[in-house]
Amino acid sequence: MTPTRPHPDAPGRVALAPAAARLLRRLRRKHGPLMFHQSGGCCDGSSPMCYPRGEFRTGGSDVLLAELAVEGVAEPIGFWMAADQFERWRHTHLTVDVVPGRGSGFSLEASEGVRFLIRSRLLTDAEARLLGPAADGGPGTGGSRDGGPGTG
Repeated sequence: MTPTRPHPDAPGRVALAPAAARLLRRLRRKHGPLMFHQSGGCCDGSSPMCYPRGEFRTGGSDVLLAELAVEGVAEPIGFWMAADQFERWRHTHLTVDVVPGRGSGFSLEASEGVRFLIRSRLLTDAEARLLGPAADGGPGTGGSRDGGPGTG
């Protein structure tokens, strides 16, 4: 399922910092199509984890927030979040960025000497209105899909 924007001028929920886009191009060349999942659970807490597309199975407890377009990458990169994490972050706009440091052993950037992180800001009232009920956790969040990305 592709995330929907209830209004054509609605902002996306997730953006990429230039450094993140550069790293994603490099990771795509090494690993093929990619995806993100952010659980908010243990280990790396709320750090976004980057995997080869389909390696992390998504299901009914996950929300597809964005299909990120990256210049130089043929296919969009899905950004998934655990539904309970989205419930806490539904009023925010997220930007995926990169900082020096050791990433998780499970995330593809771990061997690059950097790690992905999320920078967030509250949605403005106007942005929340344009996003519609999704800003309140309702329909339009992009939904969830059983079977993982790249299927169906």
